[in-house]
Amino acid sequence: MNMAGVDPYLASLTVWPALLWLAWWLGERAQPRGVPRVSVYVAVGLLGSAIGLAPAPAVAGGGAALLAQFALALVLFELGCRIHLGWFRHNPWVLLIGVVQSVAIFGAVVWALGAVGVAAEWRPLVAAVAVAASPASLLRVAHDVRAAGQVTERALHLAAIQGVMAVLFVKGASGYWHLSAAGDWAQAVLSSAYAVVLSAALGVALAVVVSALVRGPYGSPSAPTVGYALALVWLTFVSDALRLSPMLAALSFGVLLRERRVYVANAQRDFGTLGLLLGVFLFVYVGSRMSWGALAQGGVWAAAGVVLAARLGIPVVLNAVLAVPSGTTVRKGALTGVALLPMSAMTLLLLERSIALGLPPAAEALWHLTAALLWLELLGPWLTQWALVAAREAAHPTLGPAPAAAPPPSP
Repeated sequence: MNMAGVDPYLASLTVWPALLWLAWWLGERAQPRGVPRVSVYVAVGLLGSAIGLAPAPAVAGGGAALLAQFALALVLFELGCRIHLGWFRHNPWVLLIGVVQSVAIFGAVVWALGAVGVAAEWRPLVAAVAVAASPASLLRVAHDVRAAGQVTERALHLAAIQGVMAVLFVKGASGYWHLSAAGDWAQAVLSSAYAVVLSAALGVALAVVVSALVRGPYGSPSAPTVGYALALVWLTFVSDALRLSPMLAALSFGVLLRERRVYVANAQRDFGTLGLLLGVFLFVYVGSRMSWGALAQGGVWAAAGVVLAARLGIPVVLNAVLAVPSGTTVRKGALTGVALLPMSAMTLLLLERSIALGLPPAAEALWHLTAALLWLELLGPWLTQWALVAAREAAHPTLGPAPAAAPPPSP
């Protein structure tokens, strides 16, 4: 449905800010009743899509897509600052689980999509982005219910691993397509190894520079917060201009700062008001990119069934089976797998980025994932919230504040 007779640019200027305000207001009213804010924001974005107010995608030069990448970069930076590489050395099972479940999801989705009739040329890219969890949803839900504990930390670490694996799979699928479609070895290498290695290197280089500049006491938590945010603005724009991955660069930036023990402890969590504002925008944007025409196609729902089954079944089973060797209980392992269900922000931006970089299968992959994104972003946060509460790591959202939590244990 479109707003007939209305200038789309004027409509975006007037209605989009109102949608963002409505999303924030409804989220604040719904969260005390047990409804995740993230799901509310996405639902309002769906409303914007239904009335024809989806912003211009990255391929059309839309500034909203770049702003969404920056919003996700903030989330991935914060996630990176929570990742302790030493935990992987002391407990390599967590790293093994993350890698194995990523490969298993990719393989299962590729195979099952063939069984439901999806063309072979689209399958690898659909499966690649289906691997990505949603760090933005996980962090936001964990913050909302003040979750802390083994399940929370494992889910965040595994989401980071799955995000990196998804980028690797997407770049690999992109390189394979360029090679098979045009026999272009140079483009295949450029779109895979070049982007992955240089994205991580850019984040690491920025961390080295920033770590030399931010040491010292700060009188206000807003000072380091602004500094890190401005560094991420630079990182996002430069990564975009160089055809790299802003998401992988931001995650690498945060991980190295954590390892160098530079991240300022009194920086505002979730980037304070800026992070909350951009978080609302990110999820409304995700909802607004919904293709309603795709939801009328049976093949899209078949693909959604495949993705949902793989994303829920494989992490739950794998984490439960390997729970005891990895240092937790079977129950907590299964709950960790449930908490990893949300998928949309990173998946959507990976595909939009691929479309902007000239990868034709990306548009078809996004079309096939429409129903999966709809269900996993609307219902995924509910299951994440339920898993954290069931693990006794968070207060039930309708029962008031959570008790004071001890520092999170290693995953």
